[in-house]
Amino acid sequence: MKKLFLCSIILIVSISLFAKIEIREIQPAFWWAGMKNTDLQILLYGDKIADAKVSITTANCSLRDVVKQENPNYLLLYLNTQNAVPETFNIVLERGKEKLQIPYEIRSRAANASAIKGFDASDVLYLIMPDRFANGDSDNDKIFGYWIDRQNPNSRHGGDFAGIEQHLDYVEDLGVTALWLNPVLENNMNENLYPAYHGYATTNFYKVDARFGTNEDYRLLADNLHARGMKIVMDMIFNHCGSENFLFHDLISPDWFNHGKNYVGTTHKTATQFDPYVTKADYDNSVDGWFVESMPDFNQRNPHVAKYFIQNSIWWIEYLGLNGIRQDTHPYADYDMMSRWCREVLDEYPDFNIVGETWLHSNVAIAWWQKDSKLSAPRNSYLKTVMDFPLVDIMENCFDGETGEWGGGLYAVYEYLTQDIVYENPMNLLVFFDNHDTNRFNSTEKDTTDIARTKQALAFILTTRGIPQIYYGTEILMTGYKPDGDGFLRKDFPGGWSEDTVNKFHKSGRTANENEIFDFTRTLLKWRKGNDILAKGDLKHSVPQNGVYLYTRNYEGKSVVVIMNGTNSDKTIDTEQYKEILPRRTAKEIITGKTVNLNEKITITRRNVMILEL
Repeated sequence: MKKLFLCSIILIVSISLFAKIEIREIQPAFWWAGMKNTDLQILLYGDKIADAKVSITTANCSLRDVVKQENPNYLLLYLNTQNAVPETFNIVLERGKEKLQIPYEIRSRAANASAIKGFDASDVLYLIMPDRFANGDSDNDKIFGYWIDRQNPNSRHGGDFAGIEQHLDYVEDLGVTALWLNPVLENNMNENLYPAYHGYATTNFYKVDARFGTNEDYRLLADNLHARGMKIVMDMIFNHCGSENFLFHDLISPDWFNHGKNYVGTTHKTATQFDPYVTKADYDNSVDGWFVESMPDFNQRNPHVAKYFIQNSIWWIEYLGLNGIRQDTHPYADYDMMSRWCREVLDEYPDFNIVGETWLHSNVAIAWWQKDSKLSAPRNSYLKTVMDFPLVDIMENCFDGETGEWGGGLYAVYEYLTQDIVYENPMNLLVFFDNHDTNRFNSTEKDTTDIARTKQALAFILTTRGIPQIYYGTEILMTGYKPDGDGFLRKDFPGGWSEDTVNKFHKSGRTANENEIFDFTRTLLKWRKGNDILAKGDLKHSVPQNGVYLYTRNYEGKSVVVIMNGTNSDKTIDTEQYKEILPRRTAKEIITGKTVNLNEKITITRRNVMILEL
């Protein structure tokens, strides 16, 4: 009996030692020859692979290092790809008599891949939450065991890449030049515990969520946008992931995440990043805390984590031909790692652009995060574009308040712009009046009755300094109020589902007010496209007088003048007092197409806006 027991133990150990080697994940699945950064990290995930001997079957790359993690199910390989050529070689894992050969492809780069053109002030970004825009493929509605439920604002509603594809004519005709999609990577979370329809709880950083389509579908969408002369911006999240991400679920190593497996919430006080008087405890609690319990917080100070994310973003840029990245919760992550990330991306793609979600309510705080800011020197974030959230706060109220000589209404906009001295580059601010996280500009149906407010807001963000962004549905007066719940900020676009009884993608499905705003938006966007005055011109404005605000954009002898009436009564202005901005000549008014004589007094009706092209 003793011998039999001993033999059983030996047999079990033998099976365990020589069990078949299997790989569940290899990230990235392939790479490219000719990259400027020649250090390639390959993450392998499989059952007890850490004790395997590793080699590669190519002389064009060298295996620089093999790094084990605390969990034996992971290996990190570091390859030198300086002499890499397009080929497929094998990564060989050997353990006892077991041998596994994993084909690994090095691809050719597209011509001029490093010359990708990022988004800038010549563009207008159209922000879409894919789950809520249009359902083009009902076959992917039930994936991972969850049905869509359009009656529940916190459930999946079924929007996908196919739905976006089917409405690209609408988007292009509207006149926007770039699509920013809320996150599209896999969010395979238990939706009974956490609503992941919005995409911010990533469970696989190299795989598109199957409810939207495939990686290939995503690339096809990018290709189709590029064929139309449009750009694509990808939403990324490096601060955290979903708790069902295999890196956390089968914890690769406790030092990949702040606090390991233990939930410690962030204070959300991200001002600690630049606070000159901050305590270490306050800083750590803000940066190292988890966003929510189902979103564990990455430790970007771990060099392997940093490399994983830097490489992941470059993989998607190369794979899709991306024109930009919007980085979620930028100030919640480690400053030095995020600075390194921005720098390495710009080294590989000098004309690329990244916008960070800098959700702070002070222009000084926002300016601190911008590339080359003197406020943060000698440190440098290398983050070209920051989000102008303080301007959002102002615009929420300024277009329906009375503009006085010293405050209120449009005077608040004027006064805010006078402080642009804090920004290193105001033209690289993302300007918007709502997005998927804020109240819609028209919070309730009541706000849509007087559309003059919306017209002024649209005219302003499309003619002021910076890079404009419009949230899907703004052009048809969609509403949403944050206190009702985030799901109400992210309503379905009417007509995006076959069962919809109203289709607002078409004129016949829209109300008179909705069509008026749509036509207004489309007219401005069409006029703005390719307009160097707005893309490159300087800004000059006059102090609001008698409730009227004037500003001009100028470039190479051409100019655009914007006149806004910030009151509830008609105003007549004497052009003589604005001769520095309004030359004595005629001009074309963009919205109406009429000719305006600037040698005479101009009357502008209540809450109206005039855009004059000289």
